[in-house]
Amino acid sequence: MAAEHIYDLIIVGAGPAGLTAGIYAGRATLDTLILEADTVGGQVTTTSTVYNYPGNAAIDGTKLMNQMQQQTADFGVKIQKDDIVKFDLDGDVKKLTGKSGTVYQTRSIILAMGASPRKVGFPGEAEFRGRGIAYCSTCDGELFSGLQVFVVGGGYSAAEEADYLTRFAKHVTVLVRGDHFKCAPLTASRALDNPKVSVMYHTEVKRVDGDQYLNSLTMVNNQTGEETVYHVDDGDQTFGVFIYVGTQPATEQLKGIVDLDERGYIHVDQNGATDLPGVYAAGDVIVKQLRQIITAAADGAVAATSAEKYVTEQKQRLGIPVHVKKEVPKAATVGQTSKVESTQPAHHTGDWFTPDLVAQMQAVFGKLTKDVTLQLLDDDTELSQEMDSFIGEMVKLSDHLKLQKTTAPDSLVYTPQLRLVVDGTDTGLHYAGVPTGHELTSLILGIYNVGGPGQSVEPALAERIKKLPSTDIKIGVSLTCHFCPDVVAACQRMASLNPRITATMIDLQHFPALRKERQIMSVPATIINDGPVIFGSQSLEELVAAAEKATE
Repeated sequence: MAAEHIYDLIIVGAGPAGLTAGIYAGRATLDTLILEADTVGGQVTTTSTVYNYPGNAAIDGTKLMNQMQQQTADFGVKIQKDDIVKFDLDGDVKKLTGKSGTVYQTRSIILAMGASPRKVGFPGEAEFRGRGIAYCSTCDGELFSGLQVFVVGGGYSAAEEADYLTRFAKHVTVLVRGDHFKCAPLTASRALDNPKVSVMYHTEVKRVDGDQYLNSLTMVNNQTGEETVYHVDDGDQTFGVFIYVGTQPATEQLKGIVDLDERGYIHVDQNGATDLPGVYAAGDVIVKQLRQIITAAADGAVAATSAEKYVTEQKQRLGIPVHVKKEVPKAATVGQTSKVESTQPAHHTGDWFTPDLVAQMQAVFGKLTKDVTLQLLDDDTELSQEMDSFIGEMVKLSDHLKLQKTTAPDSLVYTPQLRLVVDGTDTGLHYAGVPTGHELTSLILGIYNVGGPGQSVEPALAERIKKLPSTDIKIGVSLTCHFCPDVVAACQRMASLNPRITATMIDLQHFPALRKERQIMSVPATIINDGPVIFGSQSLEELVAAAEKATE
């Protein structure tokens, strides 16, 4: 059923283009909604360090996007999670149908869905994804500690991520199809000047092979036709192939609706306008020469300014008052797309939270209506001491939070472990390892979901969750993975609604036995009732469907 509310502007996508458009639209007091199907921040959150964004000599990609997200929220623009599956872009009021079933109405729209990593297509690429083939260094890099790594690509991302991967790999080899890097010399030098990086030009991947893990890589020189085969080093279980060969625009649903080029990118004019009135596009989805964060932000600013003019003229034509919203004060928000950022290192025993982070958490904990006991199942290890320190510092932030320590039973495999307990009952929300880094987000949301109003869940989906039988979910994570918290939070939201469900976050850095047993070389890695590993980002609806299938 279509909602009666008509927005001035809906932005589809919350990457740099969408967030910047939201900032400009919010500042112009347009009634604006941003819809994001996946992770707020888009591809930038897969970047270890951004070196070329003005005003920041070097900044973590996720941190930069968190700052943009907060600035967008400061202007009263809401970000909502939904995947648009149908676009009706004709007329004064456009309609967008989400995967959730919601129909959104808007006077103007900015298409800023971004792009996803492009696949090369060589034999074995799909088969070994998550078992040696990877596309995100910040998510999966640490899983290749001490191993040989190959990087496929010759652009900005390939050069920067090859340099980043040397933090973990014993050596990185870059396979460049051409005779040079197709990026600025300073960027290329990050790889070329690193003693742990070597480069093979005119080289392409012919195929990869293996058993449970990747164990061989066949390369071919595209000038001479000579083939080279790399076999996994003696003593190593596997090696990594990280792929950075460009992106594929997320415009499949727009074919035949707006004007696209032969590769699927959207044609726009100098004002960001498509061939349809009131429809604009920005960022990596449009036809342009340079796809960088700064150009995406510029696209978003241009498109939002154009949309403001279009909406104002439409309202004047239709005799509709041009409503001006009041600016909202800055405040921390809680929702499916919110992030609580932690810049603290993962291995220490004190001062876990910065003053800014404390303020964000207290804003969330101020919404708690129940006492939540953070129960530590102690195994008398160094990691257990770290967890004790972490929990002890957190419970000081709210009278609703309590610390309880108990000895972990011998039968428990993943210890030490943190469990959330309410009214003496285990809620099923478990954390094996210290949930800091990006995983602090999932812990904060977990506490909010069991001790406060909780994140909203579509009623029909909530009923499906409540009907699930006994279900055990394990989520293998890396604390540097930006996709992992959304999956952990979704699984634990299921546990918070159904006492028969347990959802355990497992830091694979501390529990390598699980990684070895289940051949996990990519995160997030979700395991339902000890079934097959589900790799990659999954929505709540997808996880519920997977749980239903696993418990049939």
